[in-house]
Amino acid sequence: MPLVLIRRSSYRYEALKPLVFTMLDRLGGGRISSRSRVLIKPNLLAPATPQQALLTHPSVVRAVVEYAVEHGARPLIADSPAMGSFSKIIRESGIQEAIAPFDVECRPFQESMKIDIGEPFGFIDIAREAIESDVIINLPKLKTHSQMLLTLGVKNLFGCIVGYRKPEWHMKTGVNRPLFARFLVQLYQRISPAFTILDGILALEGEGPGKRGNPKEVGLLLGSDSALALDRAVCRILELDTDQVPVLKAAAGLGLLEEAFDIDGLLEPFRSFRLPKTSPSLLYGPQSLQRLIRLYCLPRPVAEADLCRYCGACWTICPAKAIDGTTRPLEFDYDRCIRCCCCIEVCPHAALHTVDHFPARMIRKFMDRLR
Repeated sequence: MPLVLIRRSSYRYEALKPLVFTMLDRLGGGRISSRSRVLIKPNLLAPATPQQALLTHPSVVRAVVEYAVEHGARPLIADSPAMGSFSKIIRESGIQEAIAPFDVECRPFQESMKIDIGEPFGFIDIAREAIESDVIINLPKLKTHSQMLLTLGVKNLFGCIVGYRKPEWHMKTGVNRPLFARFLVQLYQRISPAFTILDGILALEGEGPGKRGNPKEVGLLLGSDSALALDRAVCRILELDTDQVPVLKAAAGLGLLEEAFDIDGLLEPFRSFRLPKTSPSLLYGPQSLQRLIRLYCLPRPVAEADLCRYCGACWTICPAKAIDGTTRPLEFDYDRCIRCCCCIEVCPHAALHTVDHFPARMIRKFMDRLR
């Protein structure tokens, strides 16, 4: 039966290190042995400081690295960031300084392998390091996500899709949000991390997972041998039904939430965590009305002209090529836009956010009254 450990913590290393070491011991750290190839997969979305709460905190990364090194392993810290150079992210995040005392490789994913994750996706490209490592330690950040509601343990492994292939999968599945959620679940099943430790000490609420979100002190560190169990425990803490989180709803549809799990620690509700506005799949409703629903009843990304620096991050990553970077202000083709919110996620100036058209606001108010 999966085990979820819940602990109160701060980033003070003298207190954090023994917590992380004890968690890994309880969860089966003995699997990490001399010369084991250990992949450490933090959330390294984009260049940001620890105070911005976008990335896994350097103290958490350091504690896991130290544990692996003490067990004689060969650790590799790797991810495939959405934007910005890997070296800049490692430097600005504080991770470079935190791991300096240890002999550890730190670099972006470089090669992919064709791996079958099951129907309907078949063979997809996954980072070679995620397939060939002996042990994977998954280090997600507790963050909101404008498309998937939350970025937790399962979603963090999307970073094992290398480089430009991530927006490709957004384009292939993003119009159908439940399909994208199922893709994430099946990717998680194939990668199957041995351990997941969630940095929920300083979390990100609001319109995350990028710089539009707001740091929120939550003070929690969670660990588990099952990312799905950990994500379910976070839902209990935030008082969410699993059906509200697309990834967990997809997992339930695949029969993966039937197994019970144990909780060690105090599970106290955290009620003041602000969630983002999300919309259903772009394919809901009668087919004849889907275009009108898409244009007028779903949140849409917009840019604030006074904050936008026309840096190109948004239109470069947009999988649907729905942003015209030659105009001032930016123009969005909402017929093409798949509402994946990648543009909001990567904007380095927090200039993009979603807004509701009038019909969408009325529908939201009506649904709120029914609750």
